[in-house]
Amino acid sequence: MLCGDSELAEGSVWEAAEHAGYEHLDNLTVIVDVNRLGQRGPTRHGHDLDAYARRFQAFDWHTIEIDGHDLDAIDRAYGEALSTKGQPTAILARTLKGKGVEGVQDREGLHGKPLPEADEAITELGGPRDIRVRVQEPPAARMLHSVHTGDFELPKWDKGEEVATRNAFGEALAALGTGRGDIVALDGEVGDSTRAEFFAKEHPDRYFECYIAEQQLVASAVGLAARGWVPYAATFAAFLTRAYDFIRMASISGSGINLVGSHAGVAIGQDGPSQMGLEDLAMMRAVHGSTVLYPCDANQTARLVGAMAGLEGVRYLRTSRGESPVIYAPDEEFPVGGSKLLRSSDRDRLTLVAAGVTVHEALAAADALEREGIRARVIDLYSVKPVDRAALRRAAEETGCLVTVEDHHPEGGIGDAVLEAFADGRPVPRLVRLAVRSMPGSASPDEQLHAAGIDAESIAAAGRLLVEEAVVP
Repeated sequence: MLCGDSELAEGSVWEAAEHAGYEHLDNLTVIVDVNRLGQRGPTRHGHDLDAYARRFQAFDWHTIEIDGHDLDAIDRAYGEALSTKGQPTAILARTLKGKGVEGVQDREGLHGKPLPEADEAITELGGPRDIRVRVQEPPAARMLHSVHTGDFELPKWDKGEEVATRNAFGEALAALGTGRGDIVALDGEVGDSTRAEFFAKEHPDRYFECYIAEQQLVASAVGLAARGWVPYAATFAAFLTRAYDFIRMASISGSGINLVGSHAGVAIGQDGPSQMGLEDLAMMRAVHGSTVLYPCDANQTARLVGAMAGLEGVRYLRTSRGESPVIYAPDEEFPVGGSKLLRSSDRDRLTLVAAGVTVHEALAAADALEREGIRARVIDLYSVKPVDRAALRRAAEETGCLVTVEDHHPEGGIGDAVLEAFADGRPVPRLVRLAVRSMPGSASPDEQLHAAGIDAESIAAAGRLLVEEAVVP
């Protein structure tokens, strides 16, 4: 692997270096081009090869320092790297950027710029040549293809059971791993909380602990996908913000990875805002070609975990910490891009659109409104991207009013996903968007939902106002 000296200022490089050293990856050789120049000027350590060597050695790497313009030294270094056992190797090659051309050699301010005198530079380098170098190809490596190792059945729960969707994720992933030998799981040292540990107990040889290094978590998932595996990388939804650069690059690279963010929203309760994923839906929706799913019960979660294995691109599943009632039958289907109509009548005056934990709040609000003579339709928008535009447009036409409710900041989440269904020039329905608009504190889940204005009471109040039934002093 080739990298530059400037990028060694990146923390993600050292996450990877520590991981490789810890795993004794002696089949990994990194060549660092130490040319001392970055984009705007000198790098932090310039040509101090020993400064880089000390850092790699601290992570148990074997290091070799060479003149990067000496072909014999390069060849010897490669041989030494191949013979090194139990450690990855870093070859630190001192070079001069633009070597051989006086006008640019080792000079600042020329990064990414064309040669000022290209013909003179060619002359300095020995004139036009017609040399073809055939490099030795790496040894052939077997690519893993989808392996089905046996029959399996996704877990099922009875209606009315109280189950956290994070638990359903863990059980479903373990079952999927039993049926498919190409499924792997990666953890950011929170597997006991995300429930990825359920997979670890059943399939320890396909479970990878990345510790608290979320960039490395996603990078490893991309690498495994490139080798034919189907990775599921899980951590807290809030912590995936640390890895967003790698998620973005996974999309650019055309990688197929599954990401799972648990402990989402204010509904996690007492842990407070540092642990609450309140930006994740927006973050994942913005990724090109992504799929964003947010289940509300255990059976829905299990089905979506299974479906994710067959999708393309970056797939994201949002799970919840607390238990919630199972509302769907075990044989219910949940196509990606779909939604579920949970309450409906020909007398509906508004539509409540929710996903995840707020589905249960929306159902309770609909019941409260019905007792007051106000019929409310309820849509479970479990597929946040792609969104079920047809269902939303039909609801708008038939009820005229929409209330979106989400355990997420208002920017980029379910409200925006719903609004985009009407971005083609058609009339936009009367719309109220309930979301987390203040900075949460530490409180119980019910108190958090109420304070954020996304509990059943708040939804019902918004519904009354929308249909002009509320008395406002």
